[in-house]
Amino acid sequence: MNYQAELDRWLERAGEDPDLVAELREVRQDEKAVSDRFYRDLAFGTGGLRGVIGAGTNRMNIYTVRKATQGLANYIISQGGKERGVAIAYDSRRMSPEFADEAALCLAANGIKAYVFDALRPTPELSFALRTLKCISGIVITASHNPPEYNGYKAYWEDGAQVAAPRDKEIIDEVKKVTNYHEVKTMDKEEAIKAGLYQVIGKEIDDAYMEELKKQIIHPEIIKEVADDIRIVYSPFHGTGNVPVRRILSELGFKHVYVVPEQELPDPDFTTLEYPNPEDPKAFTLALALAKEKNADIVLATDPDADRLGIIDDGGAFLHPNKILVLLYYYLLKYKGWHGAAVRNLATTHLLDAIAAQFGEKCYEVPVGFKHISGKMLETGAVIGGESSGGLTVRGHIQGKDGIYAAALLVEMMATTGRSLSELYREITGQCGSFEMVERGYRFSLEEKARISKTLMEDKLLPDFGAEVEKVSYTDGCKVYFRNGGWAVSRFSGTEPLLRVFCEMDSAQRAAEAAACMERFLGLEGRNIE
Repeated sequence: MNYQAELDRWLERAGEDPDLVAELREVRQDEKAVSDRFYRDLAFGTGGLRGVIGAGTNRMNIYTVRKATQGLANYIISQGGKERGVAIAYDSRRMSPEFADEAALCLAANGIKAYVFDALRPTPELSFALRTLKCISGIVITASHNPPEYNGYKAYWEDGAQVAAPRDKEIIDEVKKVTNYHEVKTMDKEEAIKAGLYQVIGKEIDDAYMEELKKQIIHPEIIKEVADDIRIVYSPFHGTGNVPVRRILSELGFKHVYVVPEQELPDPDFTTLEYPNPEDPKAFTLALALAKEKNADIVLATDPDADRLGIIDDGGAFLHPNKILVLLYYYLLKYKGWHGAAVRNLATTHLLDAIAAQFGEKCYEVPVGFKHISGKMLETGAVIGGESSGGLTVRGHIQGKDGIYAAALLVEMMATTGRSLSELYREITGQCGSFEMVERGYRFSLEEKARISKTLMEDKLLPDFGAEVEKVSYTDGCKVYFRNGGWAVSRFSGTEPLLRVFCEMDSAQRAAEAAACMERFLGLEGRNIE
């Protein structure tokens, strides 16, 4: 492909966005930079788009957003859903409001009404809004926890979950059919409003979402009795969680909630964070300092679009997302008296399986991707579903991840049990045994990816892990199950250029040994970046 010619075509047609024009003119003599921007179309995957903001077909910009939306619009029309409309939310990242409007105006030009939030909102509220408004679909503009130069585009369907199979592939096919970035439909915003095809939403959805969250609390009177004794530090990591998390905790009766001031307000550069990810203990530095000052019982943090939760417990220890999921499942079964299975992805702790067995329930394993968890929960009526990256959902709530609800449920658990998180976790492991996980991540070149992929599929070459192998699965990457109950997974990330390795055994040392064995097997010694 002649990338320079493609750049020139963009220069001719991108006049409505002077920033893109300026960027293209700046890089046009840099062959490598031009190639990087135009060597491919930014892939619309099973979860949508995610990429660096900038000019070109391999970037997030108004044209790639319009193209994705045109494909989604074509699919909605083919399914007879044109009259139901689409809800749209966006986060605090650069260009998020602009991309939300571009998506809305593309839909409007196709005769599909867009319901657009009046300001940034968390992803779980988008999931709630589209079901409340009975929309056919939803869009949220976010790159979750990626670095500041990224943005993204997630597509949801009428059940409130991210689009699942086979619909996801069908939408991807429609997006691929849109071959000209500059000839998709759009319209003037004022005209769209006058035509009733662009409607602003806000407070009415906020209030309904809060009421829905409070319905999930079974003993509000107990919370009000003890809420004055629980001290909470919270950080929204410069994202969308600040208002809704503070509101739900306040309305539940918690009186001592301290927000990290340096991370309270939206900041697209995430100035105080190396990486706005609640899975990363280093992201809690400022929150820990405030917790020490306030003598807090718990530290909570949500990622920028507030669909995932991170925690520091009462002892000042970072609580891995696996432990959050385990605590909540145990709480729902033992203390709330619920009955039902758990759903986890293949890289999430098997301690959930042990808890399920303890209560005579099942635990279902699905591939990585929250849409698989949502789908299995709908199919089985499971109590809880979650993943080791910090996302979870509970039966009776929205079908997507919700860090806001998870935060409310955790402090409810502390209030109603009168127990600290560390005490509850010791209770669980005392009954179900020890499960320790090691995670590693490796960057790779395109050539290495081909080699690693080939190696992972050659099960006859699997190394000696020091534990007897029971079976090997290739459903999503390569997962090795050991007869002692441990396991090891190697798979390529769907959102970052990383190979991820997860190993879980009955001790941290044995898990680390299994991870090192996998590392040597894949020829990645010394490459761990986490």
